[in-house]
Amino acid sequence: MVRFRCHGCGAEVDAGVRLAFGCPNARADDDIDHVLVADTEATSPSIGSETDPFLRYRAWLSPYRLARSSGLPDAAWVDLVGELDQALTAIDGRGFRVTPMAEQRPLAKALGLSGSLLVKDETGNVSGSHKARHLMGVMLYLRILEAAGLPAGEGLRTRRLAIASCGNAALAAAVVARAADWPLDVFIPPDADGSVKSRLKELGAEITVCDRRPGEAGDPCYLRFREAVAAGAIPFGVQGTDNGLAIEGGRTLAFEMAEEFSRIGTVPDALFVQVGGGALASALAQGFALARTNGLLPRLPKLIAVQTTGCAPLARAWNRLGDTDLQAAARRRSQFMWPWETPPTSLAHGILDDETYDWWAIAEGMRASGGSTVVVDEAQVAAAYEAGREYTDIAASPTGTAGLAGVIAQPGAGKRIAVIFSGVGR
Repeated sequence: MVRFRCHGCGAEVDAGVRLAFGCPNARADDDIDHVLVADTEATSPSIGSETDPFLRYRAWLSPYRLARSSGLPDAAWVDLVGELDQALTAIDGRGFRVTPMAEQRPLAKALGLSGSLLVKDETGNVSGSHKARHLMGVMLYLRILEAAGLPAGEGLRTRRLAIASCGNAALAAAVVARAADWPLDVFIPPDADGSVKSRLKELGAEITVCDRRPGEAGDPCYLRFREAVAAGAIPFGVQGTDNGLAIEGGRTLAFEMAEEFSRIGTVPDALFVQVGGGALASALAQGFALARTNGLLPRLPKLIAVQTTGCAPLARAWNRLGDTDLQAAARRRSQFMWPWETPPTSLAHGILDDETYDWWAIAEGMRASGGSTVVVDEAQVAAAYEAGREYTDIAASPTGTAGLAGVIAQPGAGKRIAVIFSGVGR
């Protein structure tokens, strides 16, 4: 049995009996931050020798634990991951592999940093960003429910997948859904890049363009997505509030980084992470915490969440939080997190979520690591993008280099700094 618990209200869900996505107690007006997380993690989980992170770290993942507790052998997991990997390679030209992380001396010098700068490159991952990690974790859970014949899997194939996204997450979802031969509905904004729309159509996704409605607060794409889920769609997005399994799949990125920190014998003083809806930073916070608990990390790097002046709901929440007890804050969500009041704008358009849906877990991670938020202006966003393109061979988008804008804003955060470039330039 694998159970998930809501960090807001304490509700428990047996992941084999009921879909472990949104909290069953969640109500639109209860003001509780409902997010399901694995109730019990594996103790001293092993790390494999494979280069596919969903094989390498399978003992760290709740879908794998669910498979084994349901009677499926390890070979069944290996076969399932292998089948999806072959399909992903045929569709996207690549499957999941451990991605590179390296010191970028020319970039550090160009920015005037006195210490080292490590860059984890996710642009070569499935669909060109880290987003597919989130969705692969969800898909593996769905496939395990099918393979084991568990009650939560009954009728799954009659339901469509759904996601709200302006680009990278939508592409990731479409690639993974196509690999699993599962129909997908994508809710995107009117200004979504034309190449993204074309690729989504190639992958067979059904697209709905979502305009802002007068007087409506919040991201219209997310609101239409929520309506689809209420009508029966499976939440195949990266917001932890709707699907906690999405955050868990993203933890594999933290595990990879923790292994590399262990190999080189040093943990960065600070890790700057671009934050929109919050899935990336939430996954890193949880993943690093698990890595430390299991002896893979001697200490946590300071988690520094980067947002832009055009949309910074997490920074606002962090400032309001002060020394408030986090558990109490989870039961008074609207006092800390609400939609950004004005239409968000930035060159880094991929982090313009009206809300940071996974704000609570990020705040927990920042507190545990001594981290904070930093709000960058558009000049810093542009400078980070230009420097990343000029001084590295990583072809990342402005969203993908937005974490580096935080380094430009706070160059004195530490002698050893790490960032993640995620989101290939299109």
